[in-house]
Amino acid sequence: MTSILAKDANLQLHSEQDALDIMVSGLPACILQVDDLHPDFFDLSNGLAGAIFQKFVNYSFKVAIVLPRNHDFGPRVTELARDHRFHSCVRFFPTATEAELWLDK
Repeated sequence: MTSILAKDANLQLHSEQDALDIMVSGLPACILQVDDLHPDFFDLSNGLAGAIFQKFVNYSFKVAIVLPRNHDFGPRVTELARDHRFHSCVRFFPTATEAELWLDK
């Protein structure tokens, strides 16, 4: 499987609609980096991340989110990343290289 960085395809994830746009973009999978995500994504109290994840899961679309180990998004985001480390569709990785290795399996 050839995966691609969202930014290379001029894609960003700021809304549920953006998730749908990513899935119909023709990409077989997608790597999202922090700069590709709206700041609201990391405010887990608003439900945006959960709604977006559900879209990817419903359509079995694989997404890797690159979240550096030294991020400043707080313990809830760290917990979310940890909870998704074995998820079938949405996973977090500290580097794009590790994300690509998972998507290429």
